[in-house]
Amino acid sequence: METLNYRFEHGSRALTAQPQVVGVVGSGNLEVLIEAADLGGACSIEIQTAAVGFGAIWQAVMHDFQQRWQLADARISINDMGATPAVVSLRMDQAVQTMLGDAA
Repeated sequence: METLNYRFEHGSRALTAQPQVVGVVGSGNLEVLIEAADLGGACSIEIQTAAVGFGAIWQAVMHDFQQRWQLADARISINDMGATPAVVSLRMDQAVQTMLGDAA
């Protein structure tokens, strides 16, 4: 297992809904927990992954995600069992859309 942590400063979209969990930890999939948190306008992402050595790919996917959503005061926790970058992006977008509801 590997733990990766990312923090993106100066987001512009705050979340106000209750925490949400999307996805299921399983072979080739992942679980995303997203919640509002007082982080001074930042978005923090912690990833627990079984796929060791893919930090550069995770960094690129997380950067792309934050560019798309510009989250502020958000904490995201990911439990991964080898999901592909496309599945990661899908689940993360699904988590934000669940939090934002019709405002997405």
